[in-house]
Amino acid sequence: MMEHYTTTPPRRRRRRRRRVAPIVWLLPLLVVILTVSVVLVVRSFRADTEPPPVDPHEGQVYVNDGANMVWLTPIEGIAVNPLLRSDFITLDGHPHYMGTDFTVERGVDLSTYQAGVDWAKAAKEIDFAILRIGYRGYGAGALRADDAFESHYAGARKNGVDVGVYFFSQALTAQEGREEAEYVLSLLDGRELQLPIYFDWEDVGAEDARTYGYDYANLTDSAAAFCDTIRDAGYEAGVYINRQQGYYHYDLARLSPYSLWVADLNRYPDFYYAHDMWQYTFTAEVEGIHTVVAMNLRFIEK
Repeated sequence: MMEHYTTTPPRRRRRRRRRVAPIVWLLPLLVVILTVSVVLVVRSFRADTEPPPVDPHEGQVYVNDGANMVWLTPIEGIAVNPLLRSDFITLDGHPHYMGTDFTVERGVDLSTYQAGVDWAKAAKEIDFAILRIGYRGYGAGALRADDAFESHYAGARKNGVDVGVYFFSQALTAQEGREEAEYVLSLLDGRELQLPIYFDWEDVGAEDARTYGYDYANLTDSAAAFCDTIRDAGYEAGVYINRQQGYYHYDLARLSPYSLWVADLNRYPDFYYAHDMWQYTFTAEVEGIHTVVAMNLRFIEK
């Protein structure tokens, strides 16, 4: 049986949704911002208080040692090479100095293997010649004069070419270095030179060589004794080196009073330490010399 309302039926009440306060929605965002801020503050604090990472090559230089590119610690008190790569251009297969700090001369080094030079022709292309005056035999160690020295010296000077000399050394001790210098002086017999007398020690490499297995312990002593003896006789002295010798075998600080002649087969002289003579090739051609020859640049500070 249906019920009948005698009055107006009651209205249903709508439930009101509770509004969430805006701050509730912002809480997660505030937490993220606070967290990021804390992280940044901590990192900033660490950056200010922790030491910077250590550079393993601090104070070192990156150089070509003749075999590889290596990091080396420079020797204190030795002048650094002032010549720059940008100072040089290559023309006709030869480097040419374009800088302004040095006067540059070009010259050859000769021995009996280049005997028979037509000096009148050669003098048109070169300013100087470094002549081998003698050598120590790599076997028994006897001292010998170079067979072509006398003719080379006379021809060069007659044609206005400046002369220096070198001695091919196989000295094992300071006494032998001194002995070699005294031998050079006896061969010169007071003759005038325009360039230094160079000590040229080279590793022959043969198993029957007196220097085979040499550990270079006395190499600087030998060179210094040679140079000191030459200097005391009134001549200018110097040492001929390659990169390996210069970086590893010689104490260049002890040899710094003397001229340095560096063999560096390159388009520009990039041996790290200062040197005044640069041998840049073994295969130059010069009119009047019947074989290929080593060529050098000499740098004279203005």
